Amino acid sequence: MKFIDEAIIEVCAGSGGDGCLSFRREKFVPRGGPDGGDGGRGGDVVLVTDGGINSLAQFRYKTKFSAVNGQGGAGQNRTGASGAACRIRVPAGTLVFDADTKERITDLDRSDIMFVVAQGGRGGVGNKRFRSSTNRTPRRTVPGAPGDSRTLRLELQVLADVGLLGLPNAGKSTFLRAVSQARPKVADYPFTTLHPELGVVDVNTDSSFVIADVPGLIKGAATGVGLGVRFLNHLRRTRLLLHIVEVDSDTSNDPVEDIQAVERELAEFDPELADRPRWLVLNKVDLIPDDEAENILQTLVESLGWTSPSFAISGITGKGCRGVMLEIQRWLTQPSRSTKQ
Repeated sequence: MKFIDEAIIEVCAGSGGDGCLSFRREKFVPRGGPDGGDGGRGGDVVLVTDGGINSLAQFRYKTKFSAVNGQGGAGQNRTGASGAACRIRVPAGTLVFDADTKERITDLDRSDIMFVVAQGGRGGVGNKRFRSSTNRTPRRTVPGAPGDSRTLRLELQVLADVGLLGLPNAGKSTFLRAVSQARPKVADYPFTTLHPELGVVDVNTDSSFVIADVPGLIKGAATGVGLGVRFLNHLRRTRLLLHIVEVDSDTSNDPVEDIQAVERELAEFDPELADRPRWLVLNKVDLIPDDEAENILQTLVESLGWTSPSFAISGITGKGCRGVMLEIQRWLTQPSRSTKQ
């Protein structure tokens, strides 16, 4: 299924049914009086979060949703049936905006949430309601009210505890495969990851957390270059970022410059996200001797003035990955831990 993280939809709630103008006409009841019933209420448009959906792809072709109108009232004081609601399933983590005013309506950040985005119109009033001692034969009714209509912009921000951050080909997808059952595409060219990937890490039988991998960042990403900046929104819900850095004795890239480049793009995109707790993970250490990997990591920490935890791992062999996962689990379970440093 194609991953889609934004969608524009139109919703229209049902209109209320009209009130009925009717008089009781039966044999031997010469003064039956008014008996027009009320109209039924129009159906609502309701967003329902579903944990089994992970993108907004269902809105790629169908973008208009309408609830059922309420039925009109009838004689013999019969009230019209209310219209059925229109329930729209969306993934957990969906932000809902009014497309016209840009106002954020709600944040559907959990599964099994129901939120009414368009209310159905109230039902009309039949002439029975207007009978009084001075008006025995009222001919007045009230029509049903129209339902709400609005255009919505849906924006998906995936729900994950940990986000992976880094340049293209830093080994984020390989790392995700090593620590979870997720199977993102892995290849020896940039931008093999084209959309966010989620993986569940089972630390033990009763402890787990979710990791999100997004496309790599490149210089100028904050101004629209590359793919990564489009998906950085998905890291806004994470509590911890893992900054994956590639190390290879055959490459001419400077890891310090790589880290600082990503930091600049992150800060330009969202200063709050740049302040999120971030750990350094030196990847692909299987390509160099162990002592050299430790020296490189130490040099990076000193050059950057890094105070957060740092690790040397190999996503392809799994070396060091288990230790990182245990440290993350301990960090996440601290009761006073928040999303900010």
